[in-house]
Amino acid sequence: MEALRTAEAELTVYVHPSNAKRVRHAVNRQLSALLFTYDDRFDGVLLMHEFAFHLGNDKEGKTNKDENGEPKDVSGEPKSCVKGKIKDGGGEPKDESGEPKTCVKGKIMNGLVPYFGVQVLANLLLFSPQPDMSLEGKVEMLGKESIHAIVLGVFSVAIMSEDIREKFKFKRKSDGGKFVSRTDKKHVIKRGTMIRFSVKRVDTEMNCHITGSLIPPRTGCMRWLSVHDTEYASELKRSRDTSTKIEQNEQEHRILKNEDGMVKSEQPYKSRKRRHIEE
Repeated sequence: MEALRTAEAELTVYVHPSNAKRVRHAVNRQLSALLFTYDDRFDGVLLMHEFAFHLGNDKEGKTNKDENGEPKDVSGEPKSCVKGKIKDGGGEPKDESGEPKTCVKGKIMNGLVPYFGVQVLANLLLFSPQPDMSLEGKVEMLGKESIHAIVLGVFSVAIMSEDIREKFKFKRKSDGGKFVSRTDKKHVIKRGTMIRFSVKRVDTEMNCHITGSLIPPRTGCMRWLSVHDTEYASELKRSRDTSTKIEQNEQEHRILKNEDGMVKSEQPYKSRKRRHIEE
């Protein structure tokens, strides 16, 4: 879909000290609170996110994190957040050698509520419709004056009578009515029909409420277009091929990940007591 896009963002998430032992959980909860709401910072609606802690870059310019997205130091070993139980004279955390140690996951802010800021690298999936884009949606309700649809099961669309081509004639039936093309009676739009429409305008204050239009070419019932519009049919085929390749890659990745997990689980495990006896 044209309005879907991915973005990478460097964010600072402020976490309460009570969640210091569950930093990843706290960050995930705050980012999840932004789901399915329009945000000016992203210029769209956040649909999905994944993140890793950001601690700058190494000598090669790559982010300092391990394969699980956890922070790591220059030596490649994972870092952990210092709890601050061992402190120097200035109240700063220090290690066993007496050298000062700082929390790698965040910096405590001065103030009445000492939140600490956590820098994260986030991959975002955004829904960002713009005028003249082509979108697909499912018709939920229609009448002589308008067609109301829904996109991605969340975002509402209204297509008013002035934005419906004149070749469509409304016929009232017991099931709520339908729009039938005057040139081809098989081109029908009714409740449950998947339609392709053009974006006329977007109201971000109403969480991306869309006003659509069926006047531009290659708009109408998607099933009819896939048969009678060669350009749309080829575009649909390319989209399906891309989706199939993505699914195959994800499946291969899951298989490799499961195989790695099985190899690790097959490694012999010895209890502490047994190791002590053998020694």
